[in-house]
Amino acid sequence: MSIIFGPIPSRRFGKSLGIDLSPNKKQCNFDCLYCELKPADVVEKYDDIVSVELIISELKKALEIHKDIDVITVTANGEPTLYPNLGELIDEINKIKESRKTLILSNGSTISDENVRNALSKFDSVKLSLDCATDKCLKKLDRPAKGIYASDIMDGMIEFKKSFKNPLIIEILFVKNINDNIEEITKLNEFLTQLKPARIDISTIDRPPAYKVEALSYEDMINISKLFDTSLTIYIAHRKKLEITKESYGEEEILKTLKSRPLSDDDIDALFDEKSKEIFQNLLKAGKIKIINHSGVDFYKSA
Repeated sequence: MSIIFGPIPSRRFGKSLGIDLSPNKKQCNFDCLYCELKPADVVEKYDDIVSVELIISELKKALEIHKDIDVITVTANGEPTLYPNLGELIDEINKIKESRKTLILSNGSTISDENVRNALSKFDSVKLSLDCATDKCLKKLDRPAKGIYASDIMDGMIEFKKSFKNPLIIEILFVKNINDNIEEITKLNEFLTQLKPARIDISTIDRPPAYKVEALSYEDMINISKLFDTSLTIYIAHRKKLEITKESYGEEEILKTLKSRPLSDDDIDALFDEKSKEIFQNLLKAGKIKIINHSGVDFYKSA
């Protein structure tokens, strides 16, 4: 079990050290068509729970090794807000983070829960996904557990935004012929104009997805961005090289990182020092890492 992964380059947040709240298996209330993780049955709560004490212990060790981290990112092999001790965990992280920022990446499904909102309010930044503004789209693209509705998610976001003064970022991942139609985008725009998040990141598939779905072109993304109200800050995510300090990774760290997020040759070149690249090549030759080609780009992930 490896709870901490990275550092990995974030296109928008800098050098990130990740915390996986579900390191042993996927535990998520969505089964998104574009997910980078393997398909799994949706769940409503965690049944495999890592203690706060163990997470903090592992985080302290990692921060001793990786001292130039910009952000501590709470995520999961699934949905992090299903972790029952999230409020206690962020309290403990805040005690040791020093000048680093904290960020949580959530699918937004539980934001209508007051306890979840209280926990999220303790982060420096909160990033919530909102791929759909209608239940029809939500069921087709994100495939949630029973009882999750787009209207509840949006109402919860409005309630959270009332008291959260730090950056609230919304991410929309567009998939060809699913949520890229004018009807869905219009409804998203109407809601987001009301919500007024700090930023809206729009993206499309750029890593191997769990199911056979298609990405949009960069030109398509440009055209979609023009459909949103000019009062909204829209960021179009696209792959680019990041200038960051190379790190030393061991076998377990490499495999855990590739399990959490497939990396391209550019990512590996930007992240790994020469020794780490040698270990990576040995793992590749040993069959512990596999290559997946997506849209003409090779990605590496744990076999």
